[in-house]
Amino acid sequence: MDEIRFRLKEMSDAAASTNEPLSWFEELYSSAQGNDKWIPWSDGHPSPFVVDWAIGKPPGRALVVGCGLGEDAVFLDKIGWDVVAFDLSPTAVEWAKKRHEKSDIKWVVADLLNPPDEWRSEFALVLEVHILQAIPENIRHDAASKLPLFVAKDGHLVCIGRFDEDGNPHEGPPWPLNHAFIESIGEPLGQMSMVKATLPDDDPSTTRYRATWSRTDY
Repeated sequence: MDEIRFRLKEMSDAAASTNEPLSWFEELYSSAQGNDKWIPWSDGHPSPFVVDWAIGKPPGRALVVGCGLGEDAVFLDKIGWDVVAFDLSPTAVEWAKKRHEKSDIKWVVADLLNPPDEWRSEFALVLEVHILQAIPENIRHDAASKLPLFVAKDGHLVCIGRFDEDGNPHEGPPWPLNHAFIESIGEPLGQMSMVKATLPDDDPSTTRYRATWSRTDY
């Protein structure tokens, strides 16, 4: 894993010095050549935080942000959600599409910083898992500000990632996020609800959060 993290940081640092700071996502997926061991956030399973939130909720239309290889999208699809899953990386989208070819998911190549206009206020669930924490700080606020725009009336925004417990600088990606930033993500939607936990496969020093908002501003 240390080798993978080093490689990821090397790609991210190189991209940060260009006018395409997120280009390292495509570089990572394409250089993996179909071997998911090089994708550190992909373990073949949906996030436990997603499973815990979604079970028992009435399904609707869902947007999975930065879907990667599709684990969270496929879980939602299996429990009845109508899923649109997008990623900036064409390689990731094609990989996910082939891996889950029997799903009913609509796979899309799209950029969170410049999303399709037709997604505005369209989704009962907008799900972001470990994406904002992988985006450099200088464009992270812009990326986060797009998420509430996709949420339909009475819909939900769910964001999951690493929580910054100590406030110290972190060498990323990922960059753990602090409470103030997390709260700001869904500020247009109203009050945030947050749970924090160390997941079973995590290092004991790692705390993750799940923040949720409901759209009540109509």
